Amino acid sequence: MSKIILVTGGARSGKSGFAESLCREQNNSTAYIATSVAFDDEMKERVRKHQESRPKEWKTYEIYKDIYKIIKELGEKHQTVILDCITLLVNNLMFVDGIDIDKASEQEINDLEAYIKDQVKKLIEEVKRTDLYFVMVTNEIGLGVVPSYKLGRVYCDFVGRINQMLGRLSDEVYFTVCGIPTKIKG
Repeated sequence: MSKIILVTGGARSGKSGFAESLCREQNNSTAYIATSVAFDDEMKERVRKHQESRPKEWKTYEIYKDIYKIIKELGEKHQTVILDCITLLVNNLMFVDGIDIDKASEQEINDLEAYIKDQVKKLIEEVKRTDLYFVMVTNEIGLGVVPSYKLGRVYCDFVGRINQMLGRLSDEVYFTVCGIPTKIKG
């Protein structure tokens, strides 16, 4: 039976470090799902630092779309999986079809959100079919000012609703602030 853990918090709150420590404690074969796309030098440097922080024996999978399709395979090769992070996954999925959010109709935005929710729902369904210890990292972006531009508002809405869904579906949820994780569910 799987165990699903969600780790959330603000930027630089210690989320990834805490999530990685949960996986290290399992002391077994860990897969790392990296959802970022290194599109510029600054992002490449962030990716490099993340790579250096995790154990060398962890196997990295760089993927953000249709992750659910590899979960069965991961469950056969690993006991633990960390997915870092949901917010980048949502961001990347928002632009898969090249929709211009600023010009998109309400229906197009609703369809896009349904597509992203379906991707995440299928992921969780596949994880629940395994015995994986599955840790996801996400950003709690709803604690700040609502963006003044449409793309930012839509992104915050999508991430907020995906985080709510994942919170409901997870066995444990941690909120991290100032490097201190606090269990809020489980």
